[in-house]
Amino acid sequence: MKKWGFLFVTLVLLGYIIFQQVGKIADASPIRISPSMSFQEKYISMQISQDQIYQGDLLLVNSKYPVQPEGVQSDVIRLTQDSKWVTGYNLLETDISLSEHVAQSFAKMVKDANQDQVNHFSMNSGYRNFDKQSQLYEEKGSDYALPAGFSEHNMGLSLDIGSTQMEMNQAPEGKWLMDHAWKYGFVLRYPKDKTAITGIQYEPWHYRYVGLPHSAIMNKRDMVLEEYLEYVKKEKSFTYKVDGETYEVTYYPVTGNTDIQVPVDRSYAISGNNIDGVIVTVYPK
Repeated sequence: MKKWGFLFVTLVLLGYIIFQQVGKIADASPIRISPSMSFQEKYISMQISQDQIYQGDLLLVNSKYPVQPEGVQSDVIRLTQDSKWVTGYNLLETDISLSEHVAQSFAKMVKDANQDQVNHFSMNSGYRNFDKQSQLYEEKGSDYALPAGFSEHNMGLSLDIGSTQMEMNQAPEGKWLMDHAWKYGFVLRYPKDKTAITGIQYEPWHYRYVGLPHSAIMNKRDMVLEEYLEYVKKEKSFTYKVDGETYEVTYYPVTGNTDIQVPVDRSYAISGNNIDGVIVTVYPK
């Protein structure tokens, strides 16, 4: 009987010692972030300055909101400096420039259009600096040009696309762009039925780069940029799927230095709206 009592006590002591050691190991284990954790655990805070309002791909430029110096894209290039930017279409002039990431999207778009046997594209205009815009305004007047700073061409995000065969409102190139341009981040900036909103007459040749998912949403909801930015501001934060991939879009009002949330494990872009805030776009993994 004594032997059994001694054995029982020994087992209890061993069990206690093992429990203590397991507890220490558990306490030392790293905390792993799971996909189901909260918003705050997947995002970190970043402080931005008010200048960020005037930078990015989603800037609204019209008669009320001119381009600020910060709004000119930092990656503007002369297209003829590399043949890869001018394959599959004609340049009206050899000195046309454009934001490099916009040129990259345009080149892919033209390549895909060529595969659909739509292959008579021409780029008639791209980026213009303020001096060139002023000269154009003086030569053409207000019926055909805008003052320096009030044209989207002053950013490097807009381009005039033509057809070498006929006017764009009748050309296969124009029809193809109406159906497909949004897939590459482009939108027709001045549609026929939105002149009361944009303040600009119908221009079937003028395309603006805004990037995905914004171009997809604008196409789906039949919105111009003025309407879309109001929509984003009203919604504040939402997700949108393009080809099964989920994007996140969040608006932040900006006054002075402002804290925003950005992801720790996904790519993102910050763009001002050129008015009063910024839009954070989080891309699919």
